[in-house]
This record gives sequence, C-alpha cells and structure tokens, in this order.
Amino acid sequence: MVSLEMASIVILLGLLASFTSAYDNNPMQDFCVAVADPQAAVFVNGKVCKNPKLVEANDFYMASGFNTPAGGTNISSVGLITKLLDVNQFPGLNTMGLSIARMDFARNGLIPPHTHSRGSEVVFVMEGTLYVGFVTSNPLNGEKNKFFTKILNSGDSFIFPVGLVHFLYNVGRTNAVVFAAFNSQNPGHVTLANSAFGSAPPISQDILTKAFRLDQKLINYLQSQTWPLI
Repeated sequence: MVSLEMASIVILLGLLASFTSAYDNNPMQDFCVAVADPQAAVFVNGKVCKNPKLVEANDFYMASGFNTPAGGTNISSVGLITKLLDVNQFPGLNTMGLSIARMDFARNGLIPPHTHSRGSEVVFVMEGTLYVGFVTSNPLNGEKNKFFTKILNSGDSFIFPVGLVHFLYNVGRTNAVVFAAFNSQNPGHVTLANSAFGSAPPISQDILTKAFRLDQKLINYLQSQTWPLI
C-alpha cells in the first residue's frame, strides 16, 4: 500500500515535471554553441552544436551595438524599432533558454496585443513612460478574464507570464526605450490582429463575423489591411 508521504512525493514530482515542460529544455552539457551553417544535416530542437574543442571566447561575446536602435527592425506603422538578440546573432545562447530584445518607441508607439507561446517576458524601462498590461486565461465560474495593468516609468519593471495576451504602449511625451528578457531562446510571437485578419490564406469571413460579432463588410475591410508582423 502506498503511503501518504510517498503519494505526496509522486504528485509533487508530477507537478514539477508539468511546470518545467513549459520552458526550454535544460542543457545536457556546459554549453552548445550554435553552428552557423543553415544547411547542417542534423535537425534538433534548437541549433546544431559546435564541436566543444573548437569553441572560443568570442562565441560567448556580443560586440557593442545593442546600446542603440541602429540596425533594428523599423515598424513605422506602430512607431516602433525592435532589435532582437537571440541565438541567430549570439551563438553562445543556444540551449541556454534565453533571448533579449531592445524596443525603441516613438511617441504613441505601440506593441499591439500579442502572446509568446514558449516563454515568459520581463521588461525594464530605461527611458520614458509606458502603459502595459496582460489578460489572464481560463476564467472560473463564468467570470471574465482579469486584466492586470500598470504605468511604468524609467527604472520600472513588469512581467508578462508565458502565453498570455499583453501589450506595451508609449503614453509619455518623449520617446521610450525598453529592454526585455525571455526565458526561451525562441519564445514565439503571435499578434492577435495579424493572426485573425492577416493570415494567408485568410480565415473564412463566416467564421470571423460569428467569432467577433462584426458584420462582413467590416471583416472584409480588416482583412484588406496590412498588419505589422509584431
């Protein structure tokens, strides 16, 4: 007969296993510097590892450049420049479960509601004032999803839990600079508007009119727009 203590241990181990499975796998060696060759014959959940005997200090070093928005992706339609530092730019990050982003907001700049399916995100405001928030999932007893929101100023931080819809909006009178860190080397990025109205091929208008309770003319207009890939 299984003791209560043993049963508790089994349950705890099961909970820990289910929690950790939501994040990148732990590395099974000290490091796994990514091989740059995109034609590598072996496919793994991440990048192919460089021979440890050939690894050097530069594999764990990133040259200066993350201190400015220069070279980032300019998404003028929402007033944003993003610069991602992941395994593709920094091979030493492979299997470490980390990636970093720099976000430069123009006045009224916005990162629209989106989710990261494979990682939680913590943001740190270097300059400016931002309005941020996220919405919970799976409401109980018929309750609505809860909305957590905050105004962030220089020096403030905020966490967006994995998989939850969230946004960042520059409400200050100046530009804003934000740094973000993810506990995944590939957290994923799903923008709600782009996914619903900008997919290829498009989602059936019958489905969208019923799902969003909008008339077909408005759905047609929304699908005709160019949605930013962010």
